[in-house]
Amino acid sequence: MSKTLKTAAIVGAVAASFAAYSTTATAQAKEKCFGVSLAGQNDCAAGPGTTCAGSSTVDYQGNAWTLVDAGTCAEIELPAMADGSARTGSLEELGRDLPQG
Repeated sequence: MSKTLKTAAIVGAVAASFAAYSTTATAQAKEKCFGVSLAGQNDCAAGPGTTCAGSSTVDYQGNAWTLVDAGTCAEIELPAMADGSARTGSLEELGRDLPQG
């Protein structure tokens, strides 16, 4: 194996390890935020009778979550609820804005 080929292999291995590290770091910097997604735009878990991604049927459905940057869930600006009270995201499942039925 030539010296150039060995150098290229080492550089490729180092680059691959950095790419794997940055992907892991990015994934770790996310958290599940319940009650912030629009209907059909959740990442997963939309409560009983639904499957996974894209299965929420109500805007801001409290038992459907979306991945957001860690530490930002409660800061996401959402429209107020029908009674005028503030609607915020949560790191835990919410009992509000659930589908009727």
